[in-house]
Amino acid sequence: MKSLRETIELARAEKRAIGHFNVSDSNQLKAFADAVRETGLPAIVGLSEGEREFFPLAHARAIVDSYRAEGLPMFLNADHTYSLEKAKLAIDAGVDSIVIDGAALPLAENISLVQSVVAYARAGGMEVLVEGEIGYIGRASQVMDKLPEGVAVTEDMMTKPEEIKAFVEATGVDLMAPAVGNVHGIITGGNPKLSIERITALTEASSAPLVLHGGSGSSDREFVAAVHAGISIIHINTELRLTYRNGIERGLRDLPHEVAPYKFLAPALTDMTKYLSQKIRLFAGVV
Repeated sequence: MKSLRETIELARAEKRAIGHFNVSDSNQLKAFADAVRETGLPAIVGLSEGEREFFPLAHARAIVDSYRAEGLPMFLNADHTYSLEKAKLAIDAGVDSIVIDGAALPLAENISLVQSVVAYARAGGMEVLVEGEIGYIGRASQVMDKLPEGVAVTEDMMTKPEEIKAFVEATGVDLMAPAVGNVHGIITGGNPKLSIERITALTEASSAPLVLHGGSGSSDREFVAAVHAGISIIHINTELRLTYRNGIERGLRDLPHEVAPYKFLAPALTDMTKYLSQKIRLFAGVV
């Protein structure tokens, strides 16, 4: 089975993208695995710092490994990690990749943090891909009435080609997540549009593959354009959380007297698998 690095490099060369989806329990991870099995395509499962407090990385690693033993091309990512201490814990837990989110920090501090994590990851002897972020797009994976405080999608607030080039050269990161009109969470009045022109410019400037965060709320048409412009990985969380919650509510409503979790949870897992399969195929250009 290909490594995550090989999988990303192949996707990048073929103008495809790999889906990255967050989970916070083993039920969601089962739906994720079912989607990978159904599509036969690789995908990345991620846990943010908050999610892995509830669902430890060691547990997720063991379950992912059990699915990989079946031949499923699944990879584990430590999403949005904000400190060297938490990064070390995630790397020691055996993740395939880690996102170091210093986007809200002054640039020099962001670079210093990422450099430290890259050094630790390389010293460990295992291949752990390190992803840096430049350009603040908020942190909340939830439904909101307006843009989060401190977030804007103007041209000036988006990541610039010269910034991403210098950041990659200074840190040696394997992946880069820029701000290109994307926002974490879903805005009820409609999410801002992605700047395909900026993605194209950043692709040309960055030697590291680009990752699109804040995919919830973007249209399939935008995703396809972003992938063609050079995005290699797409993150989705909020839409998946909504799918899970709505499915649980439907299961409880349709089975008001049921107490067996596997029965009233079934609609949520079915809906998640359907959603995941559609997005994994879309990002890979298989429709």
